[in-house]
Amino acid sequence: MTIDFVLDEATAADSGTTPWSAVVCLSLLTFLLVGLEFLPVSLLTPIAQDLAVSEGQAGQAIAVSGFFAVVTSLFGNSLLRNVDRRTVVLVYTAVLAALSLAVALAPNFLVFLAGRALVGIAIGGFWSLSTAILARLAAGPDLPKAIALLQGGTAFALVIAAPVGSFLGSLIGWRGTFFVTVPIGLAALVWQLAVLPKMPPIEIASVSSMFGLLRNRRFAIGMGATGLAFIGQNALSIYLRPVLENVTGLEVNTLSLALLGVGLGGVAGLSIVGFILRRHLTAVLIGLPSALAVFALLLIAFGPFARATAGLLVLWGLFATPIPVAWNTWMSTLIPEDLEAGGGLQVALIQFAIAGGAIAGGLLFDVAGWWSAFLLAAVLLTGSALLAASAGPAPELFQFLSRRISCPKESRTRSSSSPVPAVASVKRRHAIMPHEALPWSWVHAGHTASTPLSRN
Repeated sequence: MTIDFVLDEATAADSGTTPWSAVVCLSLLTFLLVGLEFLPVSLLTPIAQDLAVSEGQAGQAIAVSGFFAVVTSLFGNSLLRNVDRRTVVLVYTAVLAALSLAVALAPNFLVFLAGRALVGIAIGGFWSLSTAILARLAAGPDLPKAIALLQGGTAFALVIAAPVGSFLGSLIGWRGTFFVTVPIGLAALVWQLAVLPKMPPIEIASVSSMFGLLRNRRFAIGMGATGLAFIGQNALSIYLRPVLENVTGLEVNTLSLALLGVGLGGVAGLSIVGFILRRHLTAVLIGLPSALAVFALLLIAFGPFARATAGLLVLWGLFATPIPVAWNTWMSTLIPEDLEAGGGLQVALIQFAIAGGAIAGGLLFDVAGWWSAFLLAAVLLTGSALLAASAGPAPELFQFLSRRISCPKESRTRSSSSPVPAVASVKRRHAIMPHEALPWSWVHAGHTASTPLSRN
């Protein structure tokens, strides 16, 4: 077999054109990653019944994937620092296809959890590289569009994963639903082989530089608020299906529509949050978790009423999905010269929070009842809002841009239309993208991946 179809490493960067097919294939990968991470949410009840575990125990599958995502985001890419990034992406995609098959054929709960561990490895590894890879693929002016396209895969997965998973589960069972993702993963792998260029490794942030940022008080408070928001959000979201079935009394088809409402609300939230963040960043950081805390309490009160619950779930998606975008934007204004280290730490924190939400919510769900998990979510989300307020107002986004634009030496180093070089030897303090790409492109594109853009 020849490899003539593999792009040379300089093609994307030096030609001044963006290989959109490569960007789209990575968008398919993000769709698969997000879909597989949260697919058990819509299949929790049949998984628990088939594997002879409680629904709370089945929810720990989310915690397992979150734990391994944390480990991989902190250490995985450091261990693979000498491996071509194209090869790394191919490995993570192959892992996704393998885990789908392992989960679909799992004879017991232990094998099922092992498959979920592979999900976490792929999630933590890819997301910690995703934006830096886009910076190497996209020509300078195309970078915001490429980020938006990558995020489109995430948004699409958030919309359809839960309702389609629930619907397919009723037709072909939860095992068949996971098996459907195997050919999707294989197709993504073949596509990547055909269109991804070679991407030699570059220097990445060390673990010590990540944790060193916590000496910055405001950054540490902001990370605490981020963690509480994600723990609270997932303590509720992961256990929605059994509540909708057993408390609200929804049938499978109606349940799928309710979960679709969550996804559609999330897409709406992503579409408008960028414009609001431009002028009201601090208000958004406080307002989003505050609103979610109120919705969690209202879900406890109106859980048995189908129409009220459906409406609250749409609002939940509307306010929950933009949270990562808001905190990414805040971080890019607070530590513009350390985004690589900060982004890696944030990926680990978010995945740890997802795992924490699954564990805490599952324990309360089994021991005290469904309402206790929702009450915990309300308390944690309130704590997130209070921490966000105590962190103080973030620096104005465009003050940062103005400083970068007004620096004649830096602005002349590279025009906004020039492509991102494939490989460069630069000092650590210049390891972020120039002003034309950060941080406004994150806001405008509705970016939710936590890894910063790297000048490669």
